[in-house]
Amino acid sequence: MSEINRQWCLARRPVGTIDTKDLEWREEPLSALGQGDVRVRHIYLSLDPTNRIWMSDMDQYMPPVDIGEVMRGGTLGVVEESLDPSLSPGDIVTGLGGWQDYFTGPAKYLSKTTPPAGVPLPALMSVLGLTGLTAYFGLLDIGRPKQGETVVVSAAAGAVGSIAGQIAKIKGCRVVGIAGSDEKCRWITDDLGFDGAINYRTENIQDRLSTLCPDGIDVDFENVGGEILDTVLTQINLNARIVICGLISGYNATEPVPGPYHFVNILMKRAIVQGFIILDFASRFPEGVAALAQWLAEGRLKYEVDVVAGLENAPTAISRLFTGGNTGKLLVQVSPEPQ
Repeated sequence: MSEINRQWCLARRPVGTIDTKDLEWREEPLSALGQGDVRVRHIYLSLDPTNRIWMSDMDQYMPPVDIGEVMRGGTLGVVEESLDPSLSPGDIVTGLGGWQDYFTGPAKYLSKTTPPAGVPLPALMSVLGLTGLTAYFGLLDIGRPKQGETVVVSAAAGAVGSIAGQIAKIKGCRVVGIAGSDEKCRWITDDLGFDGAINYRTENIQDRLSTLCPDGIDVDFENVGGEILDTVLTQINLNARIVICGLISGYNATEPVPGPYHFVNILMKRAIVQGFIILDFASRFPEGVAALAQWLAEGRLKYEVDVVAGLENAPTAISRLFTGGNTGKLLVQVSPEPQ
């Protein structure tokens, strides 16, 4: 075990897109363990659009990361030392360990996890982790899709969107995804089973939605917001459900983002618009993991992970989320997996 903990700390609040100068690289000696503490060597770090929110001082669902603080981030790691009886060396744990090699702190902030037989560790950060749970609860509890309905998913080749669309197919829906390249559109239709796909960079979204959703839109699983959400609102059906999972198109905005121009359709179609944070469903995580694991074992769910090697590359890798450079779940591999 190294005696040094490499860390990325927030140096300043980003203005617009994340700049590498917004984060500072530090190398600190490992701190001593207190009673009830554990030391975890991080294996994988999750990169998520919400990282951009945490960097800002806007009103949000968690306190923003303070200047000088280790950047917050979801992690999967292995316990190397423990002064808490609930965790032992060798245990695999997840938590918000941050952008660093090691987490040293109370065991109560971590969750012990065990991958099903034959399932690789990255699945615990994607389809069987918060990513899959976000898709599961957002779609099923808020979207409430019914067999035969039409579901539209934006950022459909992303970590959450790709799972949400597949769950909608499992529930017997017609599913149309919106993605940012022909390759991504082929992936979600040919490999994941979506009924149709729209390349928002090269195609007219309004026209393509009309073609691919001839009976209108019953559920919108929204990850992007902005113009895409506005266009979807023009074609929603009576009593449509709009699930606001993310609004990534506005996260780097430096000016106020205008609301939907077609807001009136929410009234005319008596639509329900509801945002959610996955932590709202924390008490039901075991239910979601069990269902996702079963579908995965049955071959009804597929997932993709995009792994960047090296903690030092995290600040540049995160830009892929905002440029569409990743497919599926974006992870940084911080250290080797246990043998």
